[in-house]
Amino acid sequence: MADQSTDERLGRDPERPVYVISVAAELVRVHPRTLRIYELEGLICPARTRSNIRLYSEKDIRRVLWIRHLTHNLGVNLAGVRVLFALEERLGMRILETLYENRANDTNGKAAKDNVTSKAEVLDTDELGGELDNEIDTVNPDPAAASR
Repeated sequence: MADQSTDERLGRDPERPVYVISVAAELVRVHPRTLRIYELEGLICPARTRSNIRLYSEKDIRRVLWIRHLTHNLGVNLAGVRVLFALEERLGMRILETLYENRANDTNGKAAKDNVTSKAEVLDTDELGGELDNEIDTVNPDPAAASR
């Protein structure tokens, strides 16, 4: 990817919707139907033209790449992806990027504790677990109803 100064020079805005669904699907190597499913699941929200054509931004493309990484490489299902994105939004931190960087930096298989967060604070695991429980309850408020 180009650095930010190149983006500014060329007038690129990562939130500007420019890619139609076929181009966006090709960029992230998925079928266009997959992008429609991600939209139905509430994981992405592409802009629409007056004639109702979906337009995807660079930000949308990056989000789809994260979804693919989580589902294909880490085995997370779409409901789990939704919970992770909601948790990130609620905490105001890029925890997925941090976890990915930690995993990439961890060449010996040990936990990389030095780079736990991109900010100067460390999350309390009880707080994080509580937040995750709340998000899971939001996604599936009645587990008995789901088994019926």
